[in-house]
Amino acid sequence: MIALIVRFKSRFTYEEILKIAENRADQFRALDGLSQKYYLKYAEKDEYGAVYLWESEEALKEFRNSELAATIAETYGVEGTPEFRVAEVIMPLRAEEVPAKR
Repeated sequence: MIALIVRFKSRFTYEEILKIAENRADQFRALDGLSQKYYLKYAEKDEYGAVYLWESEEALKEFRNSELAATIAETYGVEGTPEFRVAEVIMPLRAEEVPAKR
C-alpha cells in the first residue's frame, strides 16, 4: 500500500473547501486502486490537504497523470506550490488494512 500526503494553502474558506470536497467525492470513490482518502485541515490558517491510500504505485501513477489530478490546484484555489510526500505503508494498526506486498 502506498500513501500520498498532500498539503496546500488555499484562498478559499473552510466551508468552500468542504463543499468542493463533498461535490467531488464520487469522482474519487470511482478511482481504481484508491483504497481510502482522508481530507485534512491543518492547524495553520488556510492550509488543507489529503492522505490517499493507494493499492499500488501504479495506481498512484495513473492518478497523478489523470485529468482529475490536473484539476485539483485550480478547483481548490491552491496558492503557491503544494507539498507532496509519498511513502510505503509498512504496517497497518488494524488487521483489516493489509498493505500490498512488494
